[in-house]
Amino acid sequence: MERMSGNFIDEIVQALKPCTVYALVGESGTGKSFRSKLLAEKYGIDSIIDDGLLIQNDKILAGHSAKREKTYMGAVRVALFDDKEHRDEIARALKKAHIKKILILGTSEKMVLKIAMRLQLPQPQKIIRIEDIATREEIEKAIKSRQVEGKHVIPVPSIEIKRNYPQIFSNSIKVFFRKNKLFAKKDQNDGKLFEKSIVQPEFSKKGRIEISEAALTQMVMHCVSECDEAVRVKKMTIKTDSRGYRIIILIDVPFGTQLTGKIHKLQQYIIDKIESYTGILIEEVSIVIDKITGTNFSETGKNG
Repeated sequence: MERMSGNFIDEIVQALKPCTVYALVGESGTGKSFRSKLLAEKYGIDSIIDDGLLIQNDKILAGHSAKREKTYMGAVRVALFDDKEHRDEIARALKKAHIKKILILGTSEKMVLKIAMRLQLPQPQKIIRIEDIATREEIEKAIKSRQVEGKHVIPVPSIEIKRNYPQIFSNSIKVFFRKNKLFAKKDQNDGKLFEKSIVQPEFSKKGRIEISEAALTQMVMHCVSECDEAVRVKKMTIKTDSRGYRIIILIDVPFGTQLTGKIHKLQQYIIDKIESYTGILIEEVSIVIDKITGTNFSETGKNG
């Protein structure tokens, strides 16, 4: 039998090694896409997941950009790989390319964890926050550019965007990277050039579309009723930011209800149903029990 070479064995071992996942987390418009290439350079990462795209070595390898969507809600669905065909396409490309290190961009830890799970990737080994790699002034400048001008960044050269998404292309920007710093001008020949594309999506021109509190309240009420008709919702508070929605629900439950595990089940049911119906991110559902109804004491009080 012919003996296998050491190089061949090394190649097999490398191919079987799991992909190492990194994540960059920050609120929408804080400059994640702009800084993703610098972070990838620092950690030796050659692939990035950003807004529905799989990017490798400055090329769009698979997927389609959330920034081509006409509505904000549609963009959220694409960024979260809500469509099975979309995520299957990315998963196949990941396996075919034998990617060893990848960076996932998201607005929250929950979002990047969900993307990793949907793309059949390991959970992130390291999560970096935008505040760790950008100053407050840089973040505020990025937010202003997003809010006032509706500008978004896709971390690939302009030729890729002109070829794939000419309708949203605006312009490109070139920056140099050296010793973890950005330079507006080339400093001799010791910097590395990165080109990023500036785009202006349709949904950004029209402004963010949000689900109304009334509609969200009705959805939550329906979910509670589906899960347990005996539970009564007394009050609901809804809070929102760029990371998603937080819902606080005050309920009454019947005497004798097995609370252990049931509250958690109800929380998860609400999150799963609303996220699957709408595509929005539910960051947290807090359920507070106000009263246990139908106790012997209360029944005696009613009859006495």
